[in-house]
Amino acid sequence: MTRTELAFSVAFILAARLPYAAAQWTVTRLHPPGSTHSEAYAVSDGQQAGTADFTGQGHFRAGYWTGTGPSWVDLTPPSSSLSEAHAVSGGQQGGFVDVGGFVYHASLWSGTLASLVDLNPTTATQSRVYAMSGDQQTGYALVGGVNHASLWNDTADSWVDLNPTEATESYAWAVGDGQQAGYAVVGGVRHAGYWMGTAATWVNLTPESDSDSEAFGVSGGQQGGYATVGGMRHASLWSGTPASRVDLHPAGSTVSEINAVSSGLQAGYAIVEGVYHASLWSGTLGSWVDLHLVGFSFSDAEGLSSDGTSVYVVGLGINASTGQIEALLWTRPIASPCYANCDGSTTPPVLSANDFQCFLNSFASGQSYANCDGSTTAPVLTANDFQCYLNAYATGCS
Repeated sequence: MTRTELAFSVAFILAARLPYAAAQWTVTRLHPPGSTHSEAYAVSDGQQAGTADFTGQGHFRAGYWTGTGPSWVDLTPPSSSLSEAHAVSGGQQGGFVDVGGFVYHASLWSGTLASLVDLNPTTATQSRVYAMSGDQQTGYALVGGVNHASLWNDTADSWVDLNPTEATESYAWAVGDGQQAGYAVVGGVRHAGYWMGTAATWVNLTPESDSDSEAFGVSGGQQGGYATVGGMRHASLWSGTPASRVDLHPAGSTVSEINAVSSGLQAGYAIVEGVYHASLWSGTLGSWVDLHLVGFSFSDAEGLSSDGTSVYVVGLGINASTGQIEALLWTRPIASPCYANCDGSTTPPVLSANDFQCFLNSFASGQSYANCDGSTTAPVLTANDFQCYLNAYATGCS
C-alpha cells in the first residue's frame, strides 16, 4: 500500500474521532484569612499585589500574595489608616499610603514594610502609583490642584510630569516596554493615549472623538482600554495609532473594558446580562474567553502576566454565598507549539478538518512533518503516525 493510499484509507476513521480540547484554568481564592474584603490588581514574578480590609469598615491595607490567601504580606505603616498596592514587578510593589487626613503619597516597597519609599514629588500635594515595570512606576500627582500623569524611576526626585501642554488633566494607568498609557483630558473629553517618557511624546489615540476613552494597559507596543461607541464603553486595543483600534466588545454584552495587556493577551471585563464577567482576549473579538466563576455574582480581571510557561490573571469577584468581595487568581498553562495545528491557523477553532487535509497531504508527499512518532526505522511514515496525530489532535491546542 502506498503512502497516499494509506493516508486516505484512514482519513474517515480520524475524522470521526478528533475533538477540540482547550487548556483549563485553575482559580485560587487569595482572600486572606480574617479579611472581609480583598482585591488583586497586579501580578508578576510570582507575586500578586492588592489590598485587603480586616475591619469591615473600608480600612484597606496594601499588601501582596505569593499564590495563596495565607501568604498575604501586609505593607501598611502603623501610622496609616489606609493604603493600597496596585502594581508589582521584580519583587517590588507600588501603590499609595495615606499619610494623614486622607492625603495620599505614591509609595514603593521591596517586599517589606521597612522598605517603604515615599515617591511624592515636592511640588505635589498628593500622588499615587498605579502601575510599574522594571524600575519605572506610573500614576498621577496632584499639582496646582490638577491631576498630572506621572512617571518615576524608584525615587521622588526622579519624577517626570507627563501632562501634555494641551491637557487640563491626565492619568498614567500603565507602563511597559518603554511606553506609559493612560488618558489626557483635551477639550473636556478624556482621550486614550500613551507617552514614551516625556510630556512632549504624548500620542492621542482618539483625536477625532467627542466621547471618552482611556488606556489602562500597555505591552509590546499595544495599548488596551476602552472607547465609547454608541454611548457605551467597548473594550479596545490599539497598536500605536488611532487607525489601529480593534473593537473587542463581545456580542451580547453591554459594556466592556480592557484593564491589562501583556504578551499579546488582554484582560478585563464584559457586562453580560447585567453581570460583570472577568474576561480575556488575545487580540481579536473572536478570541474572547469568559473567566466568570460559578458561585460568584460579579467578577473582574484587573492584572495579567505570563512567565513563558503559564498565564496569570488577577482580579476580584463577589462570592454569592458570603456577599464578600474576594481577590482571585486565575492560572492556565501555556501549551507548547501545537503540532496538531498543521495549517498554522490562528482563528478559533484552530483545529479543524483543514488540519486533517494538511496532515494527509504532508504524509502523502513524504514530508518530515508527517513523522509524528519520530521513528527512524524505514519506512518512517506508517499507520503509527496517523495514530500519533490522532492523539495530538485529541489533546488539542490551548
